Amino acid sequence: MKILIVLTSHDQLGNTGKKTGFWLEEFVSPYYVFKDAGAKITLASPKGGRPPLDPTSELPEYLTESTKRYSKDKAAQAELADTKKLADVSADDFDAVFYPGGHGPMWDLTDDRVSIALIEAFLQANKPVGAVCHAPVSLVNVRGKDGEYLVKSKRVTGFTNTEEEAAGLTEVVPFLLEDRLKERGALYSKGADWAPYVQVDGKLVTGQNPASSRPAAEEVLKLLRSA
Repeated sequence: MKILIVLTSHDQLGNTGKKTGFWLEEFVSPYYVFKDAGAKITLASPKGGRPPLDPTSELPEYLTESTKRYSKDKAAQAELADTKKLADVSADDFDAVFYPGGHGPMWDLTDDRVSIALIEAFLQANKPVGAVCHAPVSLVNVRGKDGEYLVKSKRVTGFTNTEEEAAGLTEVVPFLLEDRLKERGALYSKGADWAPYVQVDGKLVTGQNPASSRPAAEEVLKLLRSA
C-alpha cells in the first residue's frame, strides 16, 4: 500500500498575528495507523519542505500516545521536515490520500488547484480520499464527474460550528466549514463536540475533529484492504 498524506503550508491564523498550521494529532495518528499496517507513506504540502505545525497542538493537554511516540521517532521527524511539493506528486503513484486538519488548510487548501485536481484524480480512479477536522475544506471546491460539487448528496462531516466557537475562532476563519459543506449540498452530520465521529460514503472518508483522526485513518485502511 502506498499512501499520500497532504499537509498545509499556511502558518498565519488570519490577521491575529498568531501562528497556525496542521494539528499534530491529526497527522501522527493516521501516520502510525498506516505505518503499522505496512504502508509506504509519502508526505506532501503545497510549498514542500517543512509544513508549519500549529504550536497549540503541542501543548500538554493535547498530547496523545501517538504524539508521544512521534516525539521519539527521528525517522518520522525527518520525513516531516522534507515534504514533497504537491505539484510533484501524482495520484497514479498512490493507493489513497489523507488530509490532516488544523486551521492552516482553511486558507491554502480550499482553492489550491493542484490539490483539487489531485483529489479529483484519486476519486476518478476509485481510490480512497480521507480528510479530518478542518481538512474536509479541501473537498469543498472539488467537482465530481458530473460537474457538480463532489460533496453534493454525500454523507460527510468536519469541524463543527460549535467546536469553532469553543476554539474562539468563529470570527477569524474565512468561513465556517460546517456551513460551507452544507452550502455545497453535502449531507452533513456530526457527533458530540470533540468526540470521535467519522462518515464514510463510497471512497470518501471524513472525520469531525482531532479525536476522529485515528478512526478516520482506520476506515481508509478498511477501504484499501477490501479493494
